Amino acid sequence: MRKTFLTSLLVLSLSACAGAQHLSSQRPAPEQRLFVSEAVEATIVRVQGLLTDPYLAWMFGNCFPNTLDTTVHFDEENGRTFVYTGDIHAMWLRDSGAQVWPYVQLAPQDEHLRKMIAGVVNCQLGLLCIDPYANAFNDGPTGGGWQTDGTDMNPNLHERKWEIDSPCYVIRLAHHYWKTTGDSSVFGKTWVTAMRKVLSVFREQQRKDGPGSYRFLRVTDRQLDTKGNGGYGHPVRPVGLIASAFRPSDDATQFEFLVPSNFFAVSSLRKAAEILENVNRERSLARECRELAAEVEAALRKYAVYEHPKYGPVYAYEVDGFGNYYLMDDANVPSLLAMAYLGDVPADDPIYRNTRRFVWSPDNPYFFRGKAAEGIGGPHIGSDMIWPMSIMMRAFTSSDDEEIRWCLRTLRDTDAGTGFIHESFHKDNPAVFTRPWFAWQNTLFGELVLKLIGDGELELLNNL
Repeated sequence: MRKTFLTSLLVLSLSACAGAQHLSSQRPAPEQRLFVSEAVEATIVRVQGLLTDPYLAWMFGNCFPNTLDTTVHFDEENGRTFVYTGDIHAMWLRDSGAQVWPYVQLAPQDEHLRKMIAGVVNCQLGLLCIDPYANAFNDGPTGGGWQTDGTDMNPNLHERKWEIDSPCYVIRLAHHYWKTTGDSSVFGKTWVTAMRKVLSVFREQQRKDGPGSYRFLRVTDRQLDTKGNGGYGHPVRPVGLIASAFRPSDDATQFEFLVPSNFFAVSSLRKAAEILENVNRERSLARECRELAAEVEAALRKYAVYEHPKYGPVYAYEVDGFGNYYLMDDANVPSLLAMAYLGDVPADDPIYRNTRRFVWSPDNPYFFRGKAAEGIGGPHIGSDMIWPMSIMMRAFTSSDDEEIRWCLRTLRDTDAGTGFIHESFHKDNPAVFTRPWFAWQNTLFGELVLKLIGDGELELLNNL
């Protein structure tokens, strides 16, 4: 999703249509694939053998390995894996964590894959130690990216937009890797140092002692690519929540307390505490993580809920502690819709259920309904552009077969004949889309198909 305003809207070509009709693999040639996993290849064969919808099977075969095929740069000698987002050759902490997430479940079956994922964790922790405020990094001190921004840039950083979810994704992946493989080797001194830095940043951005050291300014014609008030953003009342200068879309927040990201911080701090206590025996640091999580959770209960006249109590997207609420949702994860997917709230939480109805409705200013589909977008691309990520989150957080079936059918039918999931597409014409190469969405689609099969929903997949 990064810098997508620079990406032209793409119109489906006749050659792409012809390729799609024959359902030939859209993967790179085997010798051009960056990383090959026997477990992933076996999973593709197994799943395609189960799916009776040839188009869905074709899409799964293209999408699920896309991160491995095109974005993973594994240095086995140094135990480090640098992951591109796709068409932007830099490593976002959020995207890289999400891109390899669905492969973790296969790591116990494939030692080569396990080492690669451990390399992602190692790389992410090292990057956090360079700068816990940064969202995206270069592969070494190359000086690429936004070096002229008005913040503390250095040549290792591609971009320095402070987003709560960036370190949270690192913790989420590390915890999942540990629980799935039992390997604690990634939790050495770098891990402990990184967690101390994250805890310090979270506390500073509670803004109890003023705005803190972080500020961000950019010379731009995009309002959401810079911050007001000298780079510190909208004033907040320090109520225990954590300020996030930017959203998971890399767009600036309107009100600094981004609610879904604060929920993500609560669950992530508790995951970090579990590791720190059980692996590192850092009981004091683990206690600090749990205490901050409890403080933020209490503040969310008090300040993040809005009594909507139509939907009842709902979670606001952003608040400022002064009593102002921003009622919307953005497709990027974490989002209000995705909180149950991330495990930050129970799927049956009454306030979440109300919120879910609100965000998937015309009462959400970034919900779009057209001739081709309906779904949530966001200001990053703009009006009438639906993000497939929102449709996938709707499926991930649903227990209704008809709703899930609609989501799968819509995802299948809005790929514009390419066999891939795009960043966004026009509500009336899926042939108008952004980012033909966006690994996160592709891998997420594969994750969804695997989850449904694992949940016993193969019949649903075969009867769209």
